[in-house]
Amino acid sequence: MSVYEYRAADGSGQVLSGLLTADNPRSARDRLRADGLRVHALSEQQAARQSGSLAWASWGGGAVRWAEAAHELAILLSGGVPLLTALDTVAAQSAPAFRRTLLAVRDQVAAGTSLAQALAQHPHVFDDLSVRLVEVGENVGNLDEALDRLSTFKRRWHGLRDQVTSALIYPVFVLTFGAAATLFLMTYVMPPLLENLRETLDRLPWPTMVVKTGSDLLLEHGLFVILGMSGSAIVIGAVLRSPPGRRFVDRRLLKLPLFGPLATKQSLSRVCLILSTLLESGLPLADALDLAARSVGNRILREALEDCREALTAGRDLARSLSETGVIPPLAVQIFAVGQESGKLEELLARLADDYDRQVQAATGRLAAVLEPVLILILAAMIGFVLLAIVLPILEAGNVAL
Repeated sequence: MSVYEYRAADGSGQVLSGLLTADNPRSARDRLRADGLRVHALSEQQAARQSGSLAWASWGGGAVRWAEAAHELAILLSGGVPLLTALDTVAAQSAPAFRRTLLAVRDQVAAGTSLAQALAQHPHVFDDLSVRLVEVGENVGNLDEALDRLSTFKRRWHGLRDQVTSALIYPVFVLTFGAAATLFLMTYVMPPLLENLRETLDRLPWPTMVVKTGSDLLLEHGLFVILGMSGSAIVIGAVLRSPPGRRFVDRRLLKLPLFGPLATKQSLSRVCLILSTLLESGLPLADALDLAARSVGNRILREALEDCREALTAGRDLARSLSETGVIPPLAVQIFAVGQESGKLEELLARLADDYDRQVQAATGRLAAVLEPVLILILAAMIGFVLLAIVLPILEAGNVAL
């Protein structure tokens, strides 16, 4: 099914424009004529444009927009608005990239497909969690509540992710600026300066010799250095993207003194929030745990949760299985144990997710506060060493002249 952009006139002569989905141009024209419109122009959206929209949606823009759209759909449905009308309303005020996807979903629902099945046809925009929550909501009859829970989860997760990302922007900028300034001094400032001082000094200071060696390497073999670094980065990246490489990196990450607990709590916060949301919607614990495990990026944590899910399906105690993994904190294990015994697992998981959110935010803030002065000192040392290498021969040349 393709997306078509049209311009048409109604019975009063008013010109309308918009988007619709159809199997072919003839079907699109027939639909417009059935609505009493006289078609002036009809053009299929280019595939590259659609794929770009999907890439934009999956990269992050569409995910944020879907969180807002789910909330808007929940409001409309809770007010008694039919699903097709609600989809039309939300699509009408959406950005073009996301509007095309919603219109495709709307047409599939109008053709008799359930909303969950229609969402599943666009995996680049709607993840498994969205599909399963909507499916449960449709089966139970509380689609508006399911969409509202989904929107709440998406907004909380995007907010936490944005806070972590924002805390890392400044350190990355400092490192990039420091590397660029050092390269500029080594390749554009030092060579002509040393050329003028070479006749005056018999022997260069050792800091100058160190920087000069690096400068000569960049100037004479810069292309080979770039190719070597690029090739090494490609090889290392390929190795790290392989399953054994990913497992190695993920395992080492969990064991780092500061970053390990932060990564664990961030992942478990997402897992607890997903489980709480799914359990409140009526999904069985085993299915909810399967979806939660697939949402975890760290392979070690994901495999641990998958093993626990298999143990739960086999009838074993979930809390004991979590404890045996060795990567789940004792607090989370205890919450699962108490929650299953008291029947309030979803409530306790939601509170644990809130607690982990606060801990991740506090740890991220402390990490940013520590990294900033450390990186400034590193930057000052890097540039200061290069400047020292430049200034020392100038001072010695002045002493020789005296």
